Amino acid sequence: MTQAELWKPLYRAGAIAALLAALLFRRNIGAELSLFTGIEAIPTTVAGWYALLQANPFVGLSLLAVFDLLNYLLVGVVFLTLSVALWQVNKNLTAIALSSGLLGVTLNLASNISLTMFSLSQRYAVATSAAQKADLLTAGQAVLAGSDPLAAIPGTGGLVSLLLVALAGLFFSLVLLPFHRTTAILGLLASGYDLAYCLVFPLTPITPVYLLLAAAGLFWMLWHLLVARILWQYVKD
Repeated sequence: MTQAELWKPLYRAGAIAALLAALLFRRNIGAELSLFTGIEAIPTTVAGWYALLQANPFVGLSLLAVFDLLNYLLVGVVFLTLSVALWQVNKNLTAIALSSGLLGVTLNLASNISLTMFSLSQRYAVATSAAQKADLLTAGQAVLAGSDPLAAIPGTGGLVSLLLVALAGLFFSLVLLPFHRTTAILGLLASGYDLAYCLVFPLTPITPVYLLLAAAGLFWMLWHLLVARILWQYVKD
């Protein structure tokens, strides 16, 4: 078996991950779901979040960005596969892209609060004393502190993660540019809009800035589709 054949299972996994990432990618999926599930008001208190997570876990977890866990895991697989495919093209840029991407993915997974809030809500539901409930409310407040669940990119961890993943997309696209021009340009546009958001939002957190995220999201979905096609070609070769 040749070395190229040994890598084919990874290329296949990467192509599937890229396709799923494109199909599942949403930066406002929680808000979208809330429109169709009869949620009259988004919780503004810890007790409200606990009540929603107990009554409708799917919607509550969606609003708390649980789908980001899956999306970023898929993106991690895509980055790993791209690094194998592009390693011989440009080792330096590929290594930087992979390091930045995996660090960004890890940071996002670590800073995601959805499963922590769900666990606290379950403990709150079975708490038998006022003291226990008060402690769990305090814990939930600490988890929510500094992280707006309804923001497209909630919290400092989410913002830094976005920055690192955007840099990874930028460097991977630069490596792709001589061979897959359309894919590379889409990646440069996607990462460019995300990087612009990361630079502008801390200075001017106003609604029009979110248009940068919306534009980046569209280009990322297209980029993932084209990357899936590229990686699948490695499977066929």
